[in-house]
Amino acid sequence: MNKTGPKVKISRQLGVPLTPKAARVMEKKPHPPGEHGRAPNFRRKLSDYKRQLVEKQKLRAQYNIHEQQLRNYFDKAQHKKGNTGDNLVQMLEMRLDALVLRGGLARTIYAARQLVTHGHMLVNGQRVDVPGYTAKVGDVISVRPKSQQLPAIQEAMAEAQPVPYLSLDRNAASVTVLAVPSREIIPVICDVPLVIEYYSR
Repeated sequence: MNKTGPKVKISRQLGVPLTPKAARVMEKKPHPPGEHGRAPNFRRKLSDYKRQLVEKQKLRAQYNIHEQQLRNYFDKAQHKKGNTGDNLVQMLEMRLDALVLRGGLARTIYAARQLVTHGHMLVNGQRVDVPGYTAKVGDVISVRPKSQQLPAIQEAMAEAQPVPYLSLDRNAASVTVLAVPSREIIPVICDVPLVIEYYSR
């Protein structure tokens, strides 16, 4: 996705806080941005297509990926056994940048992506600079020793509340993948069936 626009505005448009700052602003301004955002009829009844499109945009934004990347994940999810929607979200959640965020080594998905691409992250002791790298159960994701004192990483770990399928070792600045999460415990705000409907048209 790599949008360079204001994250707060994008968050308010989608109704999903993408950064801590966006969450604070949305508490005070829960309505969409713009002069018509407060209008009582702004949230008018949406067409089925529009609802599907909005949910797809929410999912993309929360993982900070391009449209073609999401389409590719959908195609792979379709060919796996099980529920396509669950497969899709699980595959996205096992991305390296997503796990860096969920584990508490970064405060936002944007920061997580930057840490990975700049070579600060190791997987099982080997440097990996591809945000879309797919981690496996048992993998240990860590911050390389020279980078562990970066203020952004220290601040993130101080506030960290890791999800149940990850284990954070603050002393080692590392996260261990304990399991592939079920859809119910993945903290994504999205009506995934509508995303599946969008791509199945």
